[in-house]
Amino acid sequence: MPIDRLDALSRVPLLAALSHAQLHELADAFREQTFEEGSTVIREGERGARVLAFFIVAEGRATVTRDGEEIAVLGPGDHFGEIALFNDVPRRATVAAATDLCCLAMSSWEFRPFVESHPEVAWRLLESMAERLAGDPS
Repeated sequence: MPIDRLDALSRVPLLAALSHAQLHELADAFREQTFEEGSTVIREGERGARVLAFFIVAEGRATVTRDGEEIAVLGPGDHFGEIALFNDVPRRATVAAATDLCCLAMSSWEFRPFVESHPEVAWRLLESMAERLAGDPS
């Protein structure tokens, strides 16, 4: 059953500043990606910008590990991969499907025009990345 993209995006705090029309515009650009329980979504050390870069969890749960240690569990409304939207650097963590998982995903080249035309999203992304980096001593 297809995901209601608009509903899924409206649950993401990162996108809270967007109007209904902006969310609708963004929802059209995301594509649905499903992962079976136990499968890897992104792998620590791999480059992010060559493939889908940014993910929003729509259904299910995912675990985030770094150096083999679990550091977080993600659920609907959580997102990951935002650094790869801006820079093709190695992924800082591995994200794997803890249950069957459905994500909305987008590449950096698809997201950039939207962010450039909606600076409130760019600002929230910067805040989100700063919060994550502040909590990470590495």
